[in-house]
Amino acid sequence: MQFGTSSLNNLKGVHPNLVKVLKASILNSPIDFSIVEGLRTTARQQSLYAQGRTAKGSIVTYADGVKNKSNHQAKSDGYGHAIDFCPYVNGKLDWSNEANFRIIARHIIKTATKLNISISWGGVWKFVDLPHIELK
Repeated sequence: MQFGTSSLNNLKGVHPNLVKVLKASILNSPIDFSIVEGLRTTARQQSLYAQGRTAKGSIVTYADGVKNKSNHQAKSDGYGHAIDFCPYVNGKLDWSNEANFRIIARHIIKTATKLNISISWGGVWKFVDLPHIELK
């Protein structure tokens, strides 16, 4: 497997170490996956923060993008340090199968360990964020 154009575009601006892990992971992932979000602008982060507060939808983040920045936003090195992924099953993104997120995340973590790159997965956090992977 390899990433499609959309995933590759979403990796632009993401820290090279995280990109390295993801590109190595997709090659032999037990389940295909797409990168659905990488580097975020402040406006995009604020829009996500508004969800479940002043905009329709469920709360998806506690980072407001200004006082509390997301790891998706550019750090002092100029790169975003986080991505969101989604399983790609039967030709479409599949947000509904939690087990697939777990299988893919374990595979990405194992790949990162082999590459000696520290990452963290949002699926083990208090505020569970299954699609989220970030550099530690």
